[in-house]
Amino acid sequence: MDYAPNTIFITGQAKPSKEDAISTVYNVFFLSFIVDTETDLIVDVTCNTVRTMTQDFIRSLLIGQNLANGIDGMVRDIQQRFFGLVQKTLIVALKDAHNRYMMVKKNIL
Repeated sequence: MDYAPNTIFITGQAKPSKEDAISTVYNVFFLSFIVDTETDLIVDVTCNTVRTMTQDFIRSLLIGQNLANGIDGMVRDIQQRFFGLVQKTLIVALKDAHNRYMMVKKNIL
């Protein structure tokens, strides 16, 4: 897939709990975004989940969201709609990615 020149790649990460299947396959959970720096909209999302359906659902929750406006709405959507074992880990990775994006915007963009 080709991305516009005004997009950047940002990753957030978090440590999954031992109960989560992700911890047996990966030591860390990552959530990666392609973000349009002109609109701050999330253009694409990927994460290292065990099941494709999980990744697809997470993508549906996050694509099109504005990363610069804060993540309270995204966190609320995750808490109300995503009940996988990785829910808390997903929120921590989202917060990490948001913090990284805000640092990039402040220092580089």
